[in-house]
Amino acid sequence: MVHKMIESSTVFEIEDQYGSGAYAKRPTAIVRGEGVYVWDMNGTRYLDATSGQGVAALGHCHPAVSHAISEQAQTLVTLHESFYNDRRAELLALLDSITPGDLSHFFLCNSGAEAIEGALKVAKLLTGRSGIVAAKRAFHGRTTGALSMTWTPKYRKPFQDWLPSVQHVAFNNIAAAREAIAEGTAAVMVESVQGEGGVHPAEIEYLQALRQHCDKTGAMLIIDEIQTGFGRTGKWFGFEHAGIVPDIVALAKAIGGGLPMGAVCWRAAHGQIARATHGSTFGGNPLACAAAIATITTIRDESLVERAEANGSWLLDELAALNLRGVRAIRGRGLMVGLELRGRVTPALKAMQECGVLALPAGLNTLRLLPPLIISRAELTKVISAIDEVLS
Repeated sequence: MVHKMIESSTVFEIEDQYGSGAYAKRPTAIVRGEGVYVWDMNGTRYLDATSGQGVAALGHCHPAVSHAISEQAQTLVTLHESFYNDRRAELLALLDSITPGDLSHFFLCNSGAEAIEGALKVAKLLTGRSGIVAAKRAFHGRTTGALSMTWTPKYRKPFQDWLPSVQHVAFNNIAAAREAIAEGTAAVMVESVQGEGGVHPAEIEYLQALRQHCDKTGAMLIIDEIQTGFGRTGKWFGFEHAGIVPDIVALAKAIGGGLPMGAVCWRAAHGQIARATHGSTFGGNPLACAAAIATITTIRDESLVERAEANGSWLLDELAALNLRGVRAIRGRGLMVGLELRGRVTPALKAMQECGVLALPAGLNTLRLLPPLIISRAELTKVISAIDEVLS
C-alpha cells in the first residue's frame, strides 16, 4: 500500500519546522504497521526489529489489542482513579497474577519515566530516607528524577544544577554497591539488563547479593523492568532469572500493547502509600487498561515468554556462529540482543535499513535488537542475514 495523502518530503519539512528539535530522525516516514513489519509512505516494507523502542511486544496492530481498544473506545475512554472502574480492577488482578512473590500494590501511570519517578517517591515514602544509589551506564528516563538516575553525561549535563544527588557505582560490582549503600540510602536502582547502556545483563550473583545487602541495610531494591518486562528476556520479568523479588519494580513499554502506559509495583509487606502523596490524571484510564489486559493475556495464552526464551537462545547461537569480523562482542537475554561493534553503530543501522531491517543503537557502538515476541525463526533469519551482509 502506497500512502498518497502527503509527500514524504513534505512530512520531513513540517516536522523539522514545527517539531521540538529534540530528536535525531531517520529520513523515513513510517505510516503503517502489521505484525513484525512496518511500511513507509512509498510502500517500502521493513522488518521492525525495534518493536517501536520495545513497545510493540505483540507486533503492530495485533488483532486482540486493536479489538480491545476499539471496543473500549466506544464504552469509556477516560476515568480518574478517584472513581472505581471495571477495566482497571481487571488489570490490577491480572498484574498481581503474573508478578512473583508479594508484588501486589500497583500505581498506574503513563510512561517509563513516570514509573521511575513513582518508584523513587514510593521508596522515599516507605523508608523515610533520601539517599539513592544507581549504576554507571544506566538509563532510566529524561524527567528530572529519572534523569538524575541516568548515567550518560550528555543527557545530564544541561540540567545538572537541577538534579537530585545520586551516587553512581559500577554495574555488576557488588563491592562498589555495598560501599555506597549507607544508613540514609532509600533505594538502589538497577536495570535487569542495561538497554541504552549497551545491552549488559545483570549477573545473577550480583542481583542476589544486592537483594541480600538491601535486606541487611533496609534500603529498597528497585528494578527497572521498563524495557525488559513482559517476556522480553525469556521470563515475565528480567529479575526472575536471579530468583529474587525486588521491593519495587518500574514497568512500561510493552504493558500497553502500543498505548502509553506505565506502572510502579511494590511488595505488599511494605503496605500502601498515604492518600494524596502521588497521583495522575490519565494513569489507569480504561482505554489503556483494556489494551494492557489484551496484551498481557495474549502474551500468557500464546506462551510468548517461553517463545522469547527459546528464540532468543537460538538467535544468540546463530549470531555467534557467523564469526562477524565487525563485531567485538554479542550479549543479551531472550529477545533483547546487543552486538558491540568495532566501529560506530550509525552506519550499520543505515545499511541494515537498506536491507529492509530496522534496528536500534545502544550507545555509540552497540547495535540493539528488540524484535516483537511474536517473531518467527524464519523472520529472525531475515534479521540474521541482514546482519551478516552488513557486518561480515
